[in-house]
Amino acid sequence: MNVIKKQSGKELFVTVEGNIDSTSAPALNDQICDSLNGIESLVFEFEKVNYISSAGLRVLLAARKTIGDKGEVIIRHPNSNVLDVFTMSGFDNILKIEK
Repeated sequence: MNVIKKQSGKELFVTVEGNIDSTSAPALNDQICDSLNGIESLVFEFEKVNYISSAGLRVLLAARKTIGDKGEVIIRHPNSNVLDVFTMSGFDNILKIEK
């Protein structure tokens, strides 16, 4: 998994490539956790994410809780498999999904 972060003011853009699973999710969490202070919009580019497991969903949920009501978490361009996981898990009601 590759992760590229870019911050612009109170917005953090995170481009993720590869699978987000039990082996890679902790690294993703480590890379974004310390960057969320003062962030009001966390935007994940998922165009090149092939798979997300429950471990990856926990990372997204933790980020959502950290940002809280002051902001939002956006998932952009998930493929149909990843979108199905968000829909089946109810995460499409927690996160903003932009197809």
